Amino acid sequence: MPAHAQLSFDEIATEVETPLHQVTFVVVDLETTGADRAQDAVTEIGAVKVRGGAVLGEFATLVDPERGIPPAVVSITGITEAMVRGAPRFDTVLPAFLEFCQGAVLVAHNAPFDLGFLRAGCERQGLRWPAPAVVDTVRLARRVLTRDETPNCKLGTLAQVLGARTTPVHRALDDARATVDVLHALLERVGPLGVRTLEDLLAHLPDVSPQQRRKRGLADALPNSPGVYLFRGPRDEVLYVGTATDLRRRVRTYFTASERRSRIKEMVGLAERVDHVECAHPLEAQVRELRLLAAHQPRYNRRSKTPHRAWWVVLTDEPFPRLSVVRTPRDGALGPFRSHRAATEAVEALQDATSVRRCTERISARAPSGRPCALHELGRCGAPCAGLVGAAEYEPEVIAVRDVVRGRDDGPLEKLRSELDRLSAAHRFEDAAARRDQLAALVRALDRGHRLSSLTRIPELVAARPDGARGWHLAVIRHGRLAAAGTARRGVPPMPVVDLLTASAETVLPGAGPLHGASADEAAVLHRWLTTGGTRLVRCRAPWSEPAGAAGSWREWLDKAVAGRDPYPAAD
Repeated sequence: MPAHAQLSFDEIATEVETPLHQVTFVVVDLETTGADRAQDAVTEIGAVKVRGGAVLGEFATLVDPERGIPPAVVSITGITEAMVRGAPRFDTVLPAFLEFCQGAVLVAHNAPFDLGFLRAGCERQGLRWPAPAVVDTVRLARRVLTRDETPNCKLGTLAQVLGARTTPVHRALDDARATVDVLHALLERVGPLGVRTLEDLLAHLPDVSPQQRRKRGLADALPNSPGVYLFRGPRDEVLYVGTATDLRRRVRTYFTASERRSRIKEMVGLAERVDHVECAHPLEAQVRELRLLAAHQPRYNRRSKTPHRAWWVVLTDEPFPRLSVVRTPRDGALGPFRSHRAATEAVEALQDATSVRRCTERISARAPSGRPCALHELGRCGAPCAGLVGAAEYEPEVIAVRDVVRGRDDGPLEKLRSELDRLSAAHRFEDAAARRDQLAALVRALDRGHRLSSLTRIPELVAARPDGARGWHLAVIRHGRLAAAGTARRGVPPMPVVDLLTASAETVLPGAGPLHGASADEAAVLHRWLTTGGTRLVRCRAPWSEPAGAAGSWREWLDKAVAGRDPYPAAD
């Protein structure tokens, strides 16, 4: 096996306990524009992969933060805006880093800072955080070293005290290399204390409750394979549902110091047993997790418990249709939205881009009896309520909304961008920023709807993704739902497996609405899997395509808008 190859969990975790010399650690360090993970951005990432004291590989790159770097930060790190200009963006770097550290234990000095930025990046990009076991060298040092040995636990101080070969200089790769030396020195200190395995190490750290330690055996019967795990309480109720590429290893982390969430510690205290469902590969595990969350709605999970309870924007069925926010979608609806507020903001954007009426009264097509409102005086409504606009004259506005929602035309988006340009030229920058955010939210909603609708329209699609060991992960997808999953390991011809999966796959009948009855969350997971990681289409019963006028052509503009850059030309 090449020196840089990553052992799989099946290869290194065949025993309940994992000896430390068999554990793959990825030691990571980030440089950023500041400490606020919501407002600041990563400027550099460095990581070192080690096992048994040997370096298996390194990962290092500057990152374009897509914003300015404060002078105070430049003075500390030496990373200037000129240095990061042209560097890859974080949305490009993060998936590559997640692949680099797949299956490894993450190590960082002051881990909440570095992992906080990584997790926030995953949330913004819609990536799944792998929830690895984590070792924080700050906490480990405080556990191992005395005040007499070190005045503090700063990386520079520990590197000097413990004789690190690399001096940390606030550059990501150098600091990661220094942290590797600090980690190895600390592991030498805990060896005589009986810490021989990864589980011993995680249990040796502080903040492990007696309940966590007592229930560690709940994971012993779980396999070292991908799947879904369910913590069950004293009345057999499902407390928590999660996924793992290695069920035993992941569940064991709940009983160690790497688990720091207070609500999860409370959940562990209530748990009586852990059930599991083995899956062919991680995609099947993610889909099964979503379905189990919807079925059980566990009290300790925070996301995706009501996948079908979304909000949608529709045109009402009236002589003079208006936009309405509803729970039940139908063909031509815009969405789904996770909140009523987000849907309402989309309605306001479409109303600003067209002259679709805003009032909620029903208007007779034959004898309208209303009075023009202030919006008519401002030229933003044709006043059909007063008979000033007939149904034939009103229809083009309705068609404009339908066309942009269905991806036939982006005229309303261009109108909003023109208004944004006008505000910018008039130096009304606060108004321009508000318009930019409104347009960005609408583009994001339209783009997501177009992508998911295009996928869920397909009666059957078969795809394969490399499993990293010269085999294939296979999936049969019907109308945006996973109908079958399987694997063709190295040396096994994949097409006979595909034929078997297709023949035995779940029958899926299309439902009503723009997603043809599929869950938006499940369709999004499948779309992400199909469009990343080298996934290849094997068969597709109908063409997979998006309409020519879909919001996908606005993604470059959207990226700039979300990054806070000026997405419109500056005024002369």
